[in-house]
Amino acid sequence: MDKIAVTCEEPSLDSQVDPRFGRAAGFLVVDPESMEFEYIDNGSSQVMAQGAGIQAAENIANSCAKILLTGNVGPKAFQGLEAAGIKIGQNLESGTVRQAIEKFKAGDVDFATSSNKEGHWK
Repeated sequence: MDKIAVTCEEPSLDSQVDPRFGRAAGFLVVDPESMEFEYIDNGSSQVMAQGAGIQAAENIANSCAKILLTGNVGPKAFQGLEAAGIKIGQNLESGTVRQAIEKFKAGDVDFATSSNKEGHWK
């Protein structure tokens, strides 16, 4: 099964899902079978004036995750993730990383066909 990246507020399966993709505190890259994970700090993207979503998308693509579970994704980040072949599950901000993974495993995640957040710089 493919690895899953989930936006998180802290490096724990019991962390709340961070609703912001580009400016999330970090990402847990989880093996959904073993629930083992690796934490990717996203602190450098949080302080960027612009381009945080693009940088975060590169971080996910480099992690070898094929699925992203998060709250909101802007249009530029969405394009970058889509270009990298990463499936995007949005609107999962109410719950923990563990709960988001369980929803995915149960087939309760709808994959997005477009971003659900407007870009900051129009």
